[in-house]
Amino acid sequence: MAPTTHSWFLILFMLSVCALPSSSDDRASLLSFAGYLTNAQTLLQNWTNSVALCSGNTSSWTGVLCKQGTFNGLKLDNMGLGGKIDVDSLSALPLFSLSLFNNSFSGPFPSDIKKLGKLRRLFLSNNNFSGEIPDKAFIGMNPLKQVDLANNAFVGKIPTSLMRMSSLLNLTVQNNQFVGKIPDFWQENLTANFANNRLHGSIPDVLSHEDASMFFGNLGLCGPPLAPCPKKWYKKPAFIAAASAAAAAVVIIFILILIWCRRRSRPMKSQKSVNLGEAKTEKAVATDEKGKLQFVRSGRDRFELEDLLKASAEVLGSGSFGSSYKAVLLTGHPHVVRRFKHMSNVGKEDFHRHMSKLGRLSHPNLLPLVAFYYKKDEKLLISDFVSNGSLASHLHGKRRPGQPGLDWPTRLRVIKGVARGLTHLYQEFPALALPHGHLKSSNVLLDDAFEAVVSDYALAPVMNREHAQQFMVAYKSPEAMGVTRKTDVWGLGILILEVLTGRFPADYLKSGRGASADLATWVNSVVREEWTGEVFDKEMSMARNCEGQMLRLLKIGMCCCEWDVGKRWEMKEAAERIEELKERESDDDYSSYASEGDGYSSSRAMTDEDFSFSRAG
Repeated sequence: MAPTTHSWFLILFMLSVCALPSSSDDRASLLSFAGYLTNAQTLLQNWTNSVALCSGNTSSWTGVLCKQGTFNGLKLDNMGLGGKIDVDSLSALPLFSLSLFNNSFSGPFPSDIKKLGKLRRLFLSNNNFSGEIPDKAFIGMNPLKQVDLANNAFVGKIPTSLMRMSSLLNLTVQNNQFVGKIPDFWQENLTANFANNRLHGSIPDVLSHEDASMFFGNLGLCGPPLAPCPKKWYKKPAFIAAASAAAAAVVIIFILILIWCRRRSRPMKSQKSVNLGEAKTEKAVATDEKGKLQFVRSGRDRFELEDLLKASAEVLGSGSFGSSYKAVLLTGHPHVVRRFKHMSNVGKEDFHRHMSKLGRLSHPNLLPLVAFYYKKDEKLLISDFVSNGSLASHLHGKRRPGQPGLDWPTRLRVIKGVARGLTHLYQEFPALALPHGHLKSSNVLLDDAFEAVVSDYALAPVMNREHAQQFMVAYKSPEAMGVTRKTDVWGLGILILEVLTGRFPADYLKSGRGASADLATWVNSVVREEWTGEVFDKEMSMARNCEGQMLRLLKIGMCCCEWDVGKRWEMKEAAERIEELKERESDDDYSSYASEGDGYSSSRAMTDEDFSFSRAG
């Protein structure tokens, strides 16, 4: 029986299970699963037997994935869920994907996960799991293609049962405390990240093609793509005798070859010269294929790719676009190296041309591209390291006890910086549909003065279209596949609402026009039906007479989120309105502002006239 502290869903389940028809089995299993979760009563309110589970490829149940009217997965990321992952409840479902990324699950790995025999994707990263994973945990899970266990506190050895999964394509276990050797994986198309563990021994041959950053932080690993493993010298008599015999045989063979070569005619020497020439040509080709770093910004210290690989490194993250790590060169200057595997949309010359354009951009609110590395199947982009982390980490990350959240003046300064950077992008790329394309809080960095530095901009032209449509923020907009130059305005609006409310936008995680604008809808409902002040982040300290300016920014954000693209503001108008905002108003300004009917007190709700936001389409 489930713990009484989490009985809300279980009670609902017990009352309805006897009357459930067979078509409701999936709902019954989900309600049973939810009964073991903490925070489910608040976060999964629409999980109810009275609501249909799937309609086409969408669901009214939060986090439920559907395909052609049938349930096939759960995506409950970034929700603060905890408690127990009840595998028994899930095992009754046609579950193909289970994603619990960035929640508060803790304790041991669910060892009975192998009951989910149909599972193809498992994402448990960014939680608080700990302890050892049983070696046979994945026995029988042959359909599994992706396993993400990163950023937890797992210890012990990496389960060898992962080797038996013939379909495995992607494995990420970085930032744990795994020990021992990497299992001898054989899956030829496998990509993996083992960084920042306590692993040792040689890297399996099938993983030798991986980027070196995938193994950084493990002092005991060796072999390609890292430094060669040290040779072992054995002193056992049998080995010495065998080695001596082999050496003697080699010497005899060498002498015989030498005698034979001396008897050869001069034409053979000429042939030898030709072969050496061919060898030199092959070496030159290999060097050219290896490539060099291409610097796109003048006045910067030059270094080689080998310098980056030798530098002390720290893995910063691994996302849908690729991985990134911080490399500190011998000069002491830190850089960020981002590795992309889905950038083959254009050829080499067009790629070089586009990167050169990015290298010429110069604006205090845009992260400058320093250099890039081109290879057919993967690219590296090198930029400066920004010390204060991302806006997302400050809004949603765990803070030290007593550490305050970002105050109103800082948040306003950040939004102004983002708007200025975007305005510059729009000016420099007048013909580009998506001057940014991937605007979100994790791509807004903060320097030492908490000034905004926008990153990952203007990459849509070189990204593989299918990958871009699946993961880029622009393709989560209401217009989805028909993106325009107003699409980045929608991204700016969502970012403004995120900054003001402190809430993480679920829009980042959804795809297509059918996905509701959760954050914008919530803000709209609160300011119309409740006290307006409830919308603002409780962690945001505010000064006297700043509410009017905060409400103005809130209205700007909602106008940027307008679903009807025709009614949505242009970037220029949005930036100009943002630039007019102040940290606070004087008493005279506040009185004048209120008398004009454009200011709002936090003691009342906004009216329909205050917002023109609509959910067209």
